[in-house]
Amino acid sequence: MKQIKIEGNNILTGEIKISGAKNSAVALIPASLLSDGIVKIDNVPNISDIDALDEILTYLGATVKRTDSTIEIDSSKIENKEIPESISKKLRASYYFMSALLAKYKKVEMYFPGGCNIGSRPIDQTLKAFRLLGATVIEENNKYTITAEELIGNNIYLDMPSVGATINAMLVATRAKGKTYIYNAAKEPEIVSIATFLNQMGAKILGAGTNHIEITGVDKLNSCFTEVIPDRIEAGTYIIAGALVGDNLKITNIIPEHIESLTTKMKEMGCNIKIGEDYVIVSKKDNLKPIKVQTLGYPGFPTDLQQPLTALLTQANGLSILEETIYENRFNNVKYLNKMGAFITIEGKKIFVNGPSNLKGKVVEATDLRAGACMVLAALKASGTTTITQIEHVLRGYENIVEKLSNVGAKITLEDI
Repeated sequence: MKQIKIEGNNILTGEIKISGAKNSAVALIPASLLSDGIVKIDNVPNISDIDALDEILTYLGATVKRTDSTIEIDSSKIENKEIPESISKKLRASYYFMSALLAKYKKVEMYFPGGCNIGSRPIDQTLKAFRLLGATVIEENNKYTITAEELIGNNIYLDMPSVGATINAMLVATRAKGKTYIYNAAKEPEIVSIATFLNQMGAKILGAGTNHIEITGVDKLNSCFTEVIPDRIEAGTYIIAGALVGDNLKITNIIPEHIESLTTKMKEMGCNIKIGEDYVIVSKKDNLKPIKVQTLGYPGFPTDLQQPLTALLTQANGLSILEETIYENRFNNVKYLNKMGAFITIEGKKIFVNGPSNLKGKVVEATDLRAGACMVLAALKASGTTTITQIEHVLRGYENIVEKLSNVGAKITLEDI
């Protein structure tokens, strides 16, 4: 068990370089199993979610070499065997192995994926796609056995633009016979990243980044090299930190278009923010304006930045309203923000944030990845010392967060307990 201690209200100045995107890397790595050769992926973040995927790859018999931010995967000798619950439950993204193995071997056995407790996260849209492509799905005691005599292209209409279901449908359709059309597809940058990767291996995918993706199945995928895109959620988190306690804090290695929904809202608040070609410079500013925010699929405001943004809303002058439309259990941070001195109420899918608040250091908990990021941000702003327990959730998604914040002036330590 680990915890973080932060002595708050220290100015952050200098530069933070953004790592590769967690949400992209955790899909690229399972997708590598579709290749009949060696796949090399660069700019991979060094986070515990990647360690969990490495564990599954090794369990299946893949040869994995990791050096710095690069991972090389040779899956030519893997064994398609049941993935036990002990490793599948470590992260939500384990279910990308479900689609990769089904596509390659027409059979997969594994247990329901894990991940943060942020509400109901069914995989019904993924299973719907599998069935439409010709697979039979048997669920028993939280275990899925999915088989197909043959995978045949089809029209897939997603009930909602789910990122996971879109990626899973793409992976299976890549090796299905004929053409597959995915309608109401998710449009996140991570979707484009996965499609580009598959195309580099020899897939035929058109329309990624739009709500209509067309895939022509192929018999074989080859070796390739790809690079993980910058992490827009990590970038957004540190930009918010700069708005709270920054003095010309520079966030580099970003794609500004990927975080435009955040920077637009921050400008609406009156934040001191300058956007460059591949960087953002942000400084603390008083008298911020309250705003209204609603989470939506890309290019709307990302659910993964909803909780981090709440820390900033506590400093606005007046009432901010934030509506969460993706997950029903993503307000676990509110209890601890209020403990630190915030004034936030929850009504259904909305929270009402009355500011500004004088936050004070307390003992709080990181209940999930993004709630934990929110607590880190609140602690950076608070007076006194904040102790954040269950910090393993944060380490799942933020590479070297302690080092990155320490290097720009934060008083932060990671402790074993």
